[in-house]
Amino acid sequence: MQTPSTLSVVSTSISPAVSGLQGWADLSDGLLHSIVALLGSSIDLLAFAATCQSWRAAFSSHRSASNLCTLIPPLLIRPADPIQGSSLPSIFSEKRSSVPFNSRYMLRIRKVIDVASDNSALGCQIPQETFENMHFAGSSHGHLICCYRGVCLVVDVFTGAMVSPPRLPFSDGYYGGTLTAPLTSPNSHLLVSTQSSLFDWPVGSDSWEELQLPHGWIYQIVQFNGQFIAMDHGMKMYTLRLAPRLGLREIPTEWCSEIEPESFVQAWLVVCGDDLLMVDHFVHLSSADPVCHRLDMSTEPAKWVKVKTLDNWAIFVGGDERSPPFACARPERWGGTSNNLYYAHHSQPWSVHELRGHVDLSPTSHPNFNWRKRFVPTAMALWVYPSMFYSDGR
Repeated sequence: MQTPSTLSVVSTSISPAVSGLQGWADLSDGLLHSIVALLGSSIDLLAFAATCQSWRAAFSSHRSASNLCTLIPPLLIRPADPIQGSSLPSIFSEKRSSVPFNSRYMLRIRKVIDVASDNSALGCQIPQETFENMHFAGSSHGHLICCYRGVCLVVDVFTGAMVSPPRLPFSDGYYGGTLTAPLTSPNSHLLVSTQSSLFDWPVGSDSWEELQLPHGWIYQIVQFNGQFIAMDHGMKMYTLRLAPRLGLREIPTEWCSEIEPESFVQAWLVVCGDDLLMVDHFVHLSSADPVCHRLDMSTEPAKWVKVKTLDNWAIFVGGDERSPPFACARPERWGGTSNNLYYAHHSQPWSVHELRGHVDLSPTSHPNFNWRKRFVPTAMALWVYPSMFYSDGR
């Protein structure tokens, strides 16, 4: 993105109101909104919003702000070694007085890669406490969710700001965590799954509600067509109810595919436009081809139907089953490729795999590539959007 001193706007006419403005901070919302619509990467949008308060307000009030997560690719967050981390420019470089030096909340640098911005590397700062003393439970709405022995922290990935819910009634074994809405939303809930229970914290309240799980832990929850859909580790599907009491209702499903679910590794559930997709790969270790199915909920039971192409969509998945995937429309807009899956590695930044509509069992260029998602205490490589992309001006 160009700096305000060199930014130029091409127009056949300039209204007297615009030409008479005294400074960049005084530009009209209409003009600023037209600039936002032209930006094609998260880094550019973050730079725009960080310019000044009026530009940030214009970004938040832009009619497409809530749709940014389908228009531009997410940012890739990866570990940075000490030497590399010290040289990375931070997205938010201002000092945070709320994080005292040498405290357990010292900030640790993580590498940030924007695939739409010449693969440039930046840094973000996350409290060291979340890496050294806590277990990663999930990421949601621009936040990491970390738990350990009943203590839970919700940490903004890019600012390090933290929210500390009440102590969890369960002390160990956290298999998933998600927010149902931005933290600033009046109806936001934090959901944390253990092996046998799902815990619900209405943000701002002083207690958790517990729901015993019938078939094991819930590791993914998505919002689809106005309702929450949950999937457990056995790939059973449920609708999730938050009020008046927390509840799950199983969605009977059947497979309309030549590939049975037993042939898959744990799947990613992702909302792609008007479809709810399950993306995975065949367990044959020589195959690096993704396989995709769509849940047809117009029938009873609902049917998983094989998808041959993603059309003009691309999907981003991380290497940890607790980090959510994302779908991005028209990736050619920022230099990406449709009908592809972008997989974040632990050892290398990412790889791109085409959805070809069939399982190729022949040797591939990734003969030793195992897509099996990791389940380790510390968050590794994951895709994420900044929390401000979800705020809608609140």
